[in-house]
Amino acid sequence: MPVIDVTMLEGRTTEMKAALIRELTDVAQRVLGVPRETVRVLVRELPAENWGVGGETKAAIQAEAAPETKR
Repeated sequence: MPVIDVTMLEGRTTEMKAALIRELTDVAQRVLGVPRETVRVLVRELPAENWGVGGETKAAIQAEAAPETKR
């Protein structure tokens, strides 16, 4: 029974996650030759403040990249 564990930043739609699960299942079935009902896909979503890149949180990086609001 293959288990595919995906960890990503939160924010994708339910439809996007369902498509990801379908596609990963299809690939595992084709490449590994296993029945699709034996494939398990886990999707873990983390908030941007719990994801670090280069010593900074992804939330901080996103905030720095966001265009400043005009007053």
